[in-house]
Amino acid sequence: MIEVSISEFKAKCLALLEQVRKTREPIRVTPPRQTRREVVPPTPAVDRSKWIGSLKGTVEILGDIISPARTRMNGRRNAIEH
Repeated sequence: MIEVSISEFKAKCLALLEQVRKTREPIRVTPPRQTRREVVPPTPAVDRSKWIGSLKGTVEILGDIISPARTRMNGRRNAIEH
């Protein structure tokens, strides 16, 4: 891991960020008299278009899904105990 001072990071910020992105190696920034900071590579982007339709064919509808559900709990219809 590369360590750079805060002043060097300020001067070369964009180049250092690009280096982290390309090499996937984090950089530690060391400000004076403070805790250290680390610049880490971003997590990979998730292609959300693959999620659409990914569960197709995994659900089976049994019965009527439009009318209200009728349940019998504690001897009462349509009553749910809290």
